[in-house]
Amino acid sequence: MNRLALIVAVSLVMSTSLASAQEAPAAGASKVPAFTVRPGYKVTLAAESLGEARFMANAPTRGDLLLSQPNAGKILTLRDTDNDGTYETRVTFVENEKAVHSMFVKDGWVWFTSSEQGVIKKARDTTGDGIADETVVVTSDLPRGGGHATWGVAVGVDRVFVAVSDPGNMTEEPGRNTIYSFKLDGSDKQVFATGLRNTLKLQFRVTHDGKLTDEIWGADHGSDWFGRPFGDRQGNQPITDLNPPDELNHYTQGAFYGHPFIVGNRIPRQEYVGKRDDLHELAGKTTPPALAYGAHWASNGFTFLSSDYFPGHKGDLVQAFHGSWNSSRRVGYCVSRVFFDPMTGLPAGIWTIVDGITPSGDNFLTRPVDVVELPSGELLFTDNQAQRIYRISKAE
Repeated sequence: MNRLALIVAVSLVMSTSLASAQEAPAAGASKVPAFTVRPGYKVTLAAESLGEARFMANAPTRGDLLLSQPNAGKILTLRDTDNDGTYETRVTFVENEKAVHSMFVKDGWVWFTSSEQGVIKKARDTTGDGIADETVVVTSDLPRGGGHATWGVAVGVDRVFVAVSDPGNMTEEPGRNTIYSFKLDGSDKQVFATGLRNTLKLQFRVTHDGKLTDEIWGADHGSDWFGRPFGDRQGNQPITDLNPPDELNHYTQGAFYGHPFIVGNRIPRQEYVGKRDDLHELAGKTTPPALAYGAHWASNGFTFLSSDYFPGHKGDLVQAFHGSWNSSRRVGYCVSRVFFDPMTGLPAGIWTIVDGITPSGDNFLTRPVDVVELPSGELLFTDNQAQRIYRISKAE
């Protein structure tokens, strides 16, 4: 994707005081980095010194924000007490939930996954203090542990869906690479879809007239070292640099999305040539991505837009890209808008809103993880490198 020409240094309005005896950073102690920001948008700081800043969700009450901290095993409740756009206080919503990650809020409950425990749980705060006073195990009938401890969860009208990731780069471990569904009480486990690698978040699509659909979407990481069987090595990887793409997928009942055998637009991985005699058959069964993202961009969290705050944006998707490790040059490290065609309901293109790669291309200023749309229509994105949350709003 072409780099934007405009470098915007955006200002900070920040004042933070922490609850539960946490020490507040000095007001104005940090500035927003000199991101490349598309004209029409601006970026300000919403919270800092968070420790971890992974996935977010709008809390069921009071306009609070929930933030997952998988290494600490916590979900925090952040509160903007004076409505100045920054989150001054934070308390622990739940704790002792190692590898807690994706969240989904429905009917006053916060649903979340913990891959270390192999569970889906739900919790709620009935007193309004931001601390859960009731936690329920929905199901423990999931694989436990492994790499990619980042399981997306979504709750529909009568079923809950969870994406169980590949524990490595490209494995065939039973029970992995799968979206499962359960009844809301955790019973009736079913395989919903297979062939995904690392889908960190699941969301239901919103249409351009603001209606919530039952379509389940997710962004899946492509596997590494596609070009190694052809001679690619670190520092000389012309094939791996561009393959395979990350994928924006519409997940449907019974569909197969290729991993680990087939990548992108039905391209077999060379590692399986001669080892499996069904690659052609698997390619025919593979649902290709609705949109192919850049290779190694690390497409993490996203949100569908349901408001008119940004004119003409309703029904589109905003995606956080964490950035590359396995690429000769820096790619990703950005927050981008995916355009959805109102007629087809399919993605039709992408542009970058916030680019965190420096103009020289040899460094980065942010590692976005997740995006949420606030009730106001403004956007927040997390940066786990800087341990911050940034706000995207309309430029004045």
